[in-house]
Amino acid sequence: MIPRYTRPEMAQIFEPENRFKIWLEIETLACEKMAELGIIPDSVPKALKDKGGFDVARIDEIEAEVKHDVIAFLTSVAEHIGEDARFVHQGMTSSDVIDTAFAVQLTQAADIILQDLDKVLAALKKRAEEHKDTICIGRSHGIHGEPTTFGLKLAGHYAAFKRAKERLKNARAEIATCSISGAVGTYATINPSVEDYVAKRMNLTPETVSTQVIPRDRHAMFFVTLGVIASSIENLAVEVRHLQRTEVREAEEFFEKGQKGSSAMPHKRNPISTENLTGQARIIRAAVTPALENVALWHERDISHSAVERTILPDALISADYALNRLAGVIDKLLVYPETMIENLEKMGGLVFSQAVLLALTQTGVSREDAYKMVQRNAMKVWESKGKTSFMDALLEDDEVTEKLDKGKLKGIFDYKNYTTHIDSILKRALS
Repeated sequence: MIPRYTRPEMAQIFEPENRFKIWLEIETLACEKMAELGIIPDSVPKALKDKGGFDVARIDEIEAEVKHDVIAFLTSVAEHIGEDARFVHQGMTSSDVIDTAFAVQLTQAADIILQDLDKVLAALKKRAEEHKDTICIGRSHGIHGEPTTFGLKLAGHYAAFKRAKERLKNARAEIATCSISGAVGTYATINPSVEDYVAKRMNLTPETVSTQVIPRDRHAMFFVTLGVIASSIENLAVEVRHLQRTEVREAEEFFEKGQKGSSAMPHKRNPISTENLTGQARIIRAAVTPALENVALWHERDISHSAVERTILPDALISADYALNRLAGVIDKLLVYPETMIENLEKMGGLVFSQAVLLALTQTGVSREDAYKMVQRNAMKVWESKGKTSFMDALLEDDEVTEKLDKGKLKGIFDYKNYTTHIDSILKRALS
């Protein structure tokens, strides 16, 4: 990812320095256990602890010649520790190091994403509680439906990100596996206790059956989880973008002092952050299909997944980290306009109460079919007048309606409070 959309803490996980540091830790721990088992001299893990190191530039130089990153790494380490290097990587295969390190990087990244989700959840909870009684219109198909509250809208998104957090915790646990099983995963050249030792020291779980590589269904589920998180980010971003449209303007992104919205039109205040989040979601979801396709490897292993993972791993996680932090900021500073919400709610002359009138008529003994016709014919008058005709007035002029519902009963139906009775209990359930 380009620096513009990269946060340093997440980027550091994917730097060569961190990757090789994890590789060195894996090799050192494996040597500790092998020395304990009497397979290699005690001097080997001591040399790795005292003198073990590597040089990234030197690794790149060696790899340019040998065309193998793990061999290049081991050669660089050997240049630091000397003769004991011949015992390093004893009985291991490259995937033992690469895949176990990959699991560590994924868990490191997941921990940051979990913190990011907490920021989004905190912002949503705060604003949902703040606006739990802020009446606004609920829309279906983009058309006015019935009254709701802005707090309830936000609570729905809070619940989605709460689910996302649980899914990511599960995906993190599933990916936190260690494979030190040797060529084709038989442990023929390495004692299984080495894997157990490395796994325990690195807070991982030994892979059930590694077949030389950790099965990629684990990685696929991790990236699918990121993809769902991306869709939840976009879902909220699109809501803000729609609400910020000039003809709606019920909410908008905070506009900084000195900020400019357009090089040509000085009046513009554009939803640039949420538009950016929609784009970031596309990048994150773009990793899902390649991750799913990586599951099907030839026999015990091939490297068709390798280049894919080197690309999607940093791109998807850096984007997710950036997007969640930006989203938390958008929600925390979101400008909300309750007065405009009421204006929009009342634009169509009370049509939002149509279902309430329908139900009231059925309670008086009118069949649902007849009640629907009575309500709809009056609603269409309001639609055709573009809201200039009041729905209440239209109903009061309809003898069939007033025979069942007088003005007093209709006034009781046309009350926004009827739609907020259960808001507190829903928010308590959602935000707890």
